[in-house]
Amino acid sequence: MTETKNIKGQPDVLPAALFGLCPHCGQKTLFANLTKFSNTCRACGLDFGRYNVGDGPAAFLTMVVGAIILGLALALEANFHPPIWVHIMLWVPLTVAAVVGLLRVTKAILLILEHRNQAREGSIDGSDGP
Repeated sequence: MTETKNIKGQPDVLPAALFGLCPHCGQKTLFANLTKFSNTCRACGLDFGRYNVGDGPAAFLTMVVGAIILGLALALEANFHPPIWVHIMLWVPLTVAAVVGLLRVTKAILLILEHRNQAREGSIDGSDGP
């Protein structure tokens, strides 16, 4: 496994993801709103649109958060047998908060790692285009 070197001025991956920092200059410009990336960094001009994060974080979080919430809901039901409204009032907001909160972080981690590793579409012959 290769480690990516941290160039001077670039923040570490986890703090950058948690605080929405630009992977190039470290300014807090990565997100335009809760989970949408800005088009470019307002400080250094890095184009965030050239990175393709895709649906990977959402699919991953659906499985992981869903499995955790399901396990907790089943444990609560098996031990305490609460009415259905307790499950609804407890698990729906918790699921939404976990997915939205973690979606922001996982999207940022993927974008930052794409930038650090200069990831791009692959090609068989090593050329950049067809």
